[in-house]
Amino acid sequence: MTGTLQVEALDQEGRGIGHVDGKVIFIEGALTGETVTYVPYRRKPNYELAKVETVITASPERVTPRCAYFGICGGCSMQHLDARTQVAAKQRVLEDNLAHIGKVRAGVILPAIVGVPWGYRYRARLSVRDVAKKGGILVGFHEKRSSYVADMQSCEVLPPRISELLPLLRELVEGLSIRQRLPQIELAIGADVDALVLRILEPLSDADGARLRAFADLHHVQFFLQTAGPETALPFYPPHSGLLHYLLREFDLKIFFLPTEFTQVNHAVNTVLVRRAIGLLQPQPGERIADLFCGLGNFSLAIARCGADVFGIEGDRRLVERARANAVVNGLAERSRFDKQDLFKIDAAMVASWGHFDRMLIDPPRDGAMELVKSLPADGPRRIVYVSCNPATLARDAEVLVNVHGYTLSAAGVVNMFPHTAHVESIAVFDR
Repeated sequence: MTGTLQVEALDQEGRGIGHVDGKVIFIEGALTGETVTYVPYRRKPNYELAKVETVITASPERVTPRCAYFGICGGCSMQHLDARTQVAAKQRVLEDNLAHIGKVRAGVILPAIVGVPWGYRYRARLSVRDVAKKGGILVGFHEKRSSYVADMQSCEVLPPRISELLPLLRELVEGLSIRQRLPQIELAIGADVDALVLRILEPLSDADGARLRAFADLHHVQFFLQTAGPETALPFYPPHSGLLHYLLREFDLKIFFLPTEFTQVNHAVNTVLVRRAIGLLQPQPGERIADLFCGLGNFSLAIARCGADVFGIEGDRRLVERARANAVVNGLAERSRFDKQDLFKIDAAMVASWGHFDRMLIDPPRDGAMELVKSLPADGPRRIVYVSCNPATLARDAEVLVNVHGYTLSAAGVVNMFPHTAHVESIAVFDR
């Protein structure tokens, strides 16, 4: 059964919001100010989830999606909205979370960090399925609200050279003896290598290996094979050290990583984010600075390059080892220390054991850093730069920093790491 309504706003998932007889309707594909007809696909007593059937009155911000698979593929949710308006919508999400969850307001709204809206995705996890009804092997992202793999021949958010490989990868896998035992291809792009990690559940045959080698030579890619967990991913062909790298030229840094280790999806935006974070943190020579949830040293080594002594803490042992190695190769071992600790299971005594820090950078996963911020000492750092991938947990932690520890939320702004999605990353500055 269809309905008609006027869209009042966008929610945090990029869906239009309207009301009918007191019930909230969330409508995929609808934009603020539009009048639409919609078709519900899930009904609850207080709300309905729906998708647009017809746009009766279109928003001036509505644009034609660039991707032929938009609305089918679940990778993007906002291609129908002008790119600049997407960023403004994310800024509103950040400010609303800070106000309603954290009961705080930023003194200054920072200019949004943005990059190119297409071809930006340097990391991706592509599913592989053998679907006879669709002609055989599919390689791509999942369909929207489904575990099925989208039948896609291209992807506008992947670099064009990788997008062009999608139909060729389908043909490649179709010809392998283990085509039904290869569920995933992970993409990881470095400064000089396009790595494709094949998750294989059975060994390759000799003929399979020959097909992979020929494909790699023809299309200039590096194949890795992963037989179990991420640590089992090893170079297959061409001969390779296994390490990729990206550059942070402003800080004269070369950051090495394995293709299954965490790095930012959007290298161009990450470059600007590191510059912004260091500019806000303002590390000085001789200062002692903490980088918590430091990963492989993305921010830590830029801090050290500024002359400060950095103490990085990370819960993943392999990333700690990678950060140490990156410090050595960049000549920063004397100004860098990295330890493995679970920052979700800490207390005030553990934080006190680290000693005093002049400044601190926090870059947690989506769960945020509640145990950490609760455990900060009375003589905590005078400035904290918080890089967030979840505005709700940032706002929750901001309330503790402001109302318990006496910090001021000096500034905050969004980071458009994932254009055309509703994913909101941000950066905030706390002072006292």
